[in-house]
Amino acid sequence: MGKAIREILPYALAAAISVAPIIAIILMLVTPKAKTNGTAFAVGYVLGFALIGTIVLLLSSGKNYSSSSGPTQTASIIKLLLGLLLLVAAVHEWRGRPKEGEKPKMPKWMGTIDSFTAAKALGIGVLLSAVNPKNLAMSIATALSIAQANIPTGQEIGVLIIYIVLGASTVLAPVVVYVAMGDRAARILGGWRTWLADNNTVLTALLLLVFAVVLIGKGITGLS
Repeated sequence: MGKAIREILPYALAAAISVAPIIAIILMLVTPKAKTNGTAFAVGYVLGFALIGTIVLLLSSGKNYSSSSGPTQTASIIKLLLGLLLLVAAVHEWRGRPKEGEKPKMPKWMGTIDSFTAAKALGIGVLLSAVNPKNLAMSIATALSIAQANIPTGQEIGVLIIYIVLGASTVLAPVVVYVAMGDRAARILGGWRTWLADNNTVLTALLLLVFAVVLIGKGITGLS
């Protein structure tokens, strides 16, 4: 189990460093519906990770994803393809970065957060963790790595839970700050939001590139 945890830690770190969801929940936590929408978004974000991880793990169950000589070709090819997907996403993000002196643009839906219902906040949370290309790739890679570890079902679930908690930790952190810091939370969260908004595109592009290289490397190593 320890080996499986070590294997999924880089994927959990990659999933945790997701700028848009962090900005989204910070914005929700400074609206009149902070408690209901913030909680709903956080729950949806956790569910998104759990959904993809569980589906891939179930589909991988019983398959020959592990052997004495290391990953099988199938798992390695999947990781290689996921790495290439992230590489394409990194190039797209980099090309779309703000020019010097230009204000960073946020997604249009973030401008309507004040009008969100709890159901919509929940749905957006699920989408940002389950469908976001980077998080989707990390969840699939995590589930494949767990399947490759050839450990008992109970331990597989435990490793997946560790990934989910770590992957969602940066979105859950603003909720903890909101609850714990009271009136000071708005100032603290506002500072986080400003920094993340200013560095969103470049940070995302660099992260995508780093983890694209990691997955491509693992895929090539498994095929060689």
